[in-house]
Amino acid sequence: MSASRLSIWQAAFVVARRDFLAILLSKAFLFFLLGPLFFGGISVAAGALGAKAADSAEPPRLAVRLGEADSARFAASYAVLQDAIRLPEMETIPHGDPQSPEELLADGGRNFGAVLTGSLDSPALTGTPGELERWRGPIALVASEARGGGPRLLPEVALNPTRSSSADTRSSRVGTATAGITLLFLLTMLLAGMVLSNLVEEKANKIIEILAAAIPMDAVFLGKLFAMLAISFVGIAVWGAVAAIVLALGAAAIPPLPVPAVGWPFFIALFVTYFAMAYLLIGSVFLTVGSMAATVRDVQTLSMPATILQLAVFFLATFAMTDLGSPVELFAAVFPLSSPYAMVARAAQSPLMWPHILALVWQVAWVAIFVRTGARMFRRRVMKSGLGGRGKRRGKNPLPA
Repeated sequence: MSASRLSIWQAAFVVARRDFLAILLSKAFLFFLLGPLFFGGISVAAGALGAKAADSAEPPRLAVRLGEADSARFAASYAVLQDAIRLPEMETIPHGDPQSPEELLADGGRNFGAVLTGSLDSPALTGTPGELERWRGPIALVASEARGGGPRLLPEVALNPTRSSSADTRSSRVGTATAGITLLFLLTMLLAGMVLSNLVEEKANKIIEILAAAIPMDAVFLGKLFAMLAISFVGIAVWGAVAAIVLALGAAAIPPLPVPAVGWPFFIALFVTYFAMAYLLIGSVFLTVGSMAATVRDVQTLSMPATILQLAVFFLATFAMTDLGSPVELFAAVFPLSSPYAMVARAAQSPLMWPHILALVWQVAWVAIFVRTGARMFRRRVMKSGLGGRGKRRGKNPLPA
């Protein structure tokens, strides 16, 4: 079958296979795989950013379930002392609430760090050891003020430690979400640049003109885009294998990773899928930018807006992930370029799966729009460049009269 009879998808497969094998078997790709080792410093900085984001998340609250009179007196003393000492945010629970302190702590929607029960004379505090140590003194002071005993007659607070609370779980999941967004951003930023370099090299060598004469330009665009996506998966597989070996060898010294809300198997599958969506979206933008550039210098100039856009998307998703369901977080989940990042964060913090189904359908639709629009602009820019060059040559060598 001749090349002219190939469909767009068949021609795209031919281009993708050619680019994939050419890059995979090159020495430059081997050095490229070693490149992420030099990003260790960036990983440390990203970890610090994740810890800061976790600290800036919603702080845990104190649930107060005393008798009606004691609760009112405790709340009045709390209002008096909250400006003088550091007190946790408080919520009064009705005395007849059937939930146990452990059930209140496990309620993820209320974000309780500890539960105060008993009476003002014999208060009991149930929560994680960390929260108990931080709150036992301030709570004893408020209880003493509420019963009128003064600071010298502090009641003894009975401590009932638990293993964890929803506040601890939420904090750890925010850390997992930050790590997922950061890793997705680094991989996309690192791997999307290959699209530009490969395209500019082939434009300089006139290979694009040869391909344009043989197959549709839309097929060239699609083939190059999906070839780079396949190369990216090879890189991720290699780096993932190395990371797994490092984790296995240093398992004793590495603290256990916080389990995402959807579980590790679904989280990894969603992460890979969202990476593909993010790569196809930004890759189509980079290919379109590359079609406008004639030299490496032009690439550096024209790719700057796309790089700034990536950074803006990363910061938007990082800012929005600490408040699920807020207008900013919903905007980040709907905006096409930030949607993969926002949904990775949501997978780490929420166990619901149906939003991911909707998000993937939405992202696939936008990938189709971006790829189709990018292919049209790619064809127009490349063919315009080729025709312009031929026109200039004909102008220099006019036909005889």
